[in-house]
Amino acid sequence: MRKQSPFPLFVTFLAAPLLGAAACSNSSSGAIRPADAAAARDGAPVLQNTGGTGGATGGTGESTSMGGSTSAGGSTNAGGRTSTGTGGNKSTGTGGSTSAGGNTSTGTGGSTNAGGRTSTGGSTSTGGSTNTGTGGRTDTGGRTGTGVGGNTGTGGNAAAGGRDGTGGAVVPDGSAGTGGTTVTDGSPPAGSWWKPVAGLSWQWQIGGGTINPSLAVDVFDIDWEQDASVVTQLHQAGKKVICYVSVGSWEDWRPDASSFPAAVLGNDYPGWPGEKFVDIRAQALRDIMAKRLDVCKTKGFDALEPDNMDVFSDNSGFPLTQSDGVDYAKWLATECHARGMGIVQKNASEITANIQSVYDGALTEDCYNDGWCADMQPYIDANKPVFACEYTSSIFAAACAWGKPKKYSFILKSLDLNAPVTFCP
Repeated sequence: MRKQSPFPLFVTFLAAPLLGAAACSNSSSGAIRPADAAAARDGAPVLQNTGGTGGATGGTGESTSMGGSTSAGGSTNAGGRTSTGTGGNKSTGTGGSTSAGGNTSTGTGGSTNAGGRTSTGGSTSTGGSTNTGTGGRTDTGGRTGTGVGGNTGTGGNAAAGGRDGTGGAVVPDGSAGTGGTTVTDGSPPAGSWWKPVAGLSWQWQIGGGTINPSLAVDVFDIDWEQDASVVTQLHQAGKKVICYVSVGSWEDWRPDASSFPAAVLGNDYPGWPGEKFVDIRAQALRDIMAKRLDVCKTKGFDALEPDNMDVFSDNSGFPLTQSDGVDYAKWLATECHARGMGIVQKNASEITANIQSVYDGALTEDCYNDGWCADMQPYIDANKPVFACEYTSSIFAAACAWGKPKKYSFILKSLDLNAPVTFCP
């Protein structure tokens, strides 16, 4: 783990492109952390669809897609969604549905499913009734399409929660389609979250300095205390945004610092006054982290960067094991996905094999300089990104030559993790 020197975070926005390269230095082992009492440590494109063929609700109210997609409790319309949960409806006509209770729709409208979606056209049953149970989502306030194409357009997401395909235009909640309309409530369907692909460009800025939405990158990684307006402006500029949270330490400058019970606070974090390791096994600690994830979700972040998730390998003051680390990592993934957010593994390469299947990417520090980038190869093999930050300028060219053909996303930063960044040529 590495850390940066603390200082206050003041963020402004510039329209001009960001220029400049990071001045980097070698550093001994430790974790990067945000500047002063406001920023935190350690961070595919969003294109606003404005029309055409590709919303989740077709023009006549039915859920249709090119290739289809799966959603729990949803409905299958002609070539569209396949229900996998109770209350799901299977289309027998244009937008019609057969409910789990046997109510057959013969009309041309959509259907209201218990736990599913309400189409704008409604449903007509010939001998039953319209299912309107709790949990139903109304398309008119959510994912509304303008024509054929559904949740997945050509080159877009291949299924509910599928990976963004090459060429698919992505709306802020991560769904994709060719010309689909922008989601209006910001709420992805159950089981859906951003699933980035290998090779994305990124900026990691959890320190101070100006956040520049016009910077030509796919992804920004910023602190969880940033204002929601920052996330919104980055989305408007076509970026996905990762939420930095230290999940393995207590920081005395955080707004929720007083909510940590003494029992979960361990040894001091060496070299960083005001910070302590935490007991990742404790339910009280997980309750606090769940609230932080709620903040990330409310602000519109697309994924989580869980810093210090490798606390089990430190002298934390608790008898933590690698198994504890795996359990905590999987809990974090479950919590993020339940909120419609992705999650990237932060360092902790020794547990990659245990968690890669449930994580959406990885973020590393000095893996090339320290010789462990290959530990993250399972992510690349699964077409998931490895956001790789190097702090050592003398080896950066070699890191790029090695990693770029493999789709590792290398950047060069200084330890303060401010705005300056150097990309591979």
